[in-house]
Amino acid sequence: MKLEKEKQDRREKKSKRSSKDREKDSELNGKHKPSSKMKQSDRPSGVSRNDGQQKPGSPEINKNKEKTRSKSSKQRHSHKQRTADVKLCGEDENLCESVQTRKKKRVKDEESPEKHDKNQSSGRKRKKTSSEHKAEKNKKTKKDGDQKEKKKGEESDKWKWWEEGKSSDTQKWSSLEHKGPYFPPEYEPLPDNICFYYDGQPMKLSPATEEIVTFYAKMLDHEYTSKEVFQCNFFSDWKEEMTKEERKLIKMLSKCDFSQIHKYFVEKSEERKNMTKEEKQVLKEEASRLMEEYGFCLLDGHREKIGNFKLEPPGLFRGRGEHPKMGKLKKRIQPEDVTINCSQDSKIPAPPAGHRWKRVQHDNTVTWLASWLENIHGRPKYIMLNPSSKLKGEKDWQKYETARRLKMKVDSIRKQYRRDWTSREMKSRQRGVAIYFIDKLALRAGNEKDDESADTVGCCSLRVEHITLHRRLDGQEHVVEFDFLGKDSIRYYNKVPVEKQVFKNLKLFIKHKDPEDDLFDRITTVKLNKTLNECMPGLTAKVFRTFNASTTLQDQLNKLTTEGMTVEEKILSYNRANRAVAILCNHQRAAPKTFEKSMQLLQEKIQKKKEQIEEAKKELKEAKKAHKDAPSDKSKKLLEKKEKAVQRLSEQLKKLQLQETDREENKVIALGTSKLNYLDPRISVAWCKKHQVPVEKIYNKTQRDKFAWAIDMTDENFQF
Repeated sequence: MKLEKEKQDRREKKSKRSSKDREKDSELNGKHKPSSKMKQSDRPSGVSRNDGQQKPGSPEINKNKEKTRSKSSKQRHSHKQRTADVKLCGEDENLCESVQTRKKKRVKDEESPEKHDKNQSSGRKRKKTSSEHKAEKNKKTKKDGDQKEKKKGEESDKWKWWEEGKSSDTQKWSSLEHKGPYFPPEYEPLPDNICFYYDGQPMKLSPATEEIVTFYAKMLDHEYTSKEVFQCNFFSDWKEEMTKEERKLIKMLSKCDFSQIHKYFVEKSEERKNMTKEEKQVLKEEASRLMEEYGFCLLDGHREKIGNFKLEPPGLFRGRGEHPKMGKLKKRIQPEDVTINCSQDSKIPAPPAGHRWKRVQHDNTVTWLASWLENIHGRPKYIMLNPSSKLKGEKDWQKYETARRLKMKVDSIRKQYRRDWTSREMKSRQRGVAIYFIDKLALRAGNEKDDESADTVGCCSLRVEHITLHRRLDGQEHVVEFDFLGKDSIRYYNKVPVEKQVFKNLKLFIKHKDPEDDLFDRITTVKLNKTLNECMPGLTAKVFRTFNASTTLQDQLNKLTTEGMTVEEKILSYNRANRAVAILCNHQRAAPKTFEKSMQLLQEKIQKKKEQIEEAKKELKEAKKAHKDAPSDKSKKLLEKKEKAVQRLSEQLKKLQLQETDREENKVIALGTSKLNYLDPRISVAWCKKHQVPVEKIYNKTQRDKFAWAIDMTDENFQF
């Protein structure tokens, strides 16, 4: 009993001591907390939480309060954490260890947040939050918006010269400033381990001779080097550049071995193809730098692009077809060969170090920036502005306006050349028939050439051997069969029924003549164009070609385009109209080397699409049956989905089939030549606007720049 009484006394004392301590702590903290069960309203009125203490405004008390509160808070937090840790440790030893590890890691991370961030970034990629995704999307949208703004800015900065009115016929510009042409780098000698062999023996050549060897070696796998004319011309020009010692040793081309040099350049070519993205980027940046420095000029205060600012490097002339000068050496152009044209008050381009220009002139009646004579034909060559420039654009606009004026005069001109068919003068008869061919067949006029040019002819230079007369052929009467080489050595072969009087005249023209004699021996291109100019100022044989090409396109587009067509069908119609023009103008090409392969891939796509349609139709049939057996909203939606799938696949198949037709029809026809040179772009632009076809589907970026004047000024009602 005594022991129990002592234990109870100790408990009471301990309780009293704890109560006193709590009161003391409360006094120090400056707030006697009421019991959590006591409501605010239970407090005696007029008694505040600071009751019995110094005023809270006292700085010293406030300072003590803040210190005590902070310390007490930390103690409570530490006590709670220790209790939780002990409790967890008592329940699970492993868990205790993990908690302690996390604690240490948290403390460590708090001490070095930078290191934590670095470790986090170097670890696995964390998933992006929705806010980050949104920020990224906004960034992308902003970038697209900036690009659109930039594009708008560029478009607004474009010089709309066509709104300023036509410039003078004589004065082409008021001010012209440029940097001159860019000269190709000097020859880099072959490595020491790459040799030229003559008669089985290695031979060290002088740099000038070796450079010409590399031209031939690079072409060793080309058919040109197998042609006798090419070999003779090359060897003749090469010997002229050799030193005396080299000329004494090298006597025959057949004993020359270029194989090692050829192999070296093939390997170099492969290296270029296999360059890394970074290496290609370096080359791209260098090309951009050159373009920025040499590729633009200032024309009347506006920045205009130059077409061909890089001078052609030396090499071997190839020519078209069986050109008699193929294989001859195209010599390196030096600054001393070049004449510069710029305005008098501009900064004259500086020639390369150690050189000077042939001449500097200030002629604003011409459109070229630099000129030189090429050594193959002895003709002048020029650096001109880009096709998108004002000078080129104005020339194009004027050309098509002249062709449109011919539309008003063509009937009277046709009546005139018909009258000439029965003239008593042979010259008038020949002129009348020649203009008829130029008008009806869109033949080029043909220019007189020397014997060293390729054997290509036009209308006025036709020979008796180029035509065959058929009284009746293939069910048609009075047929003329043409067979000759036209521009760029492209064969012109055509069988055309002509009017009876034209047929009679042709029989008269070839009478008592040999095959190599001229068909029109009384007229020349100059005299023909002079007669045409008398009929209408500015009219030449070429204007007839432009007029007939543009008229054909306009008529074909009106005929082939109907309402309800898809965009793809409209484009096919446009290409067919363009094809009719290309056939008229004899714009042919060889089938591309990749044609068969690309067609095979396209046909495989078509076959695959057909299989997909068959599968989709089966699924549609099943969906129809299921909906019929057990109609419901779900089965109805599924049925609609399958119907749309079949329709979508059918449209895709139709597009592929249209592509196949278009490619096959364009296999040997060049559509680009007529589109760029003979067709008034306003016809195409008006057609696009009228039939809601994007202009981008007809003209690429370069072509849109060239025809910016037509795109800007033409509405849908334009007719050629």
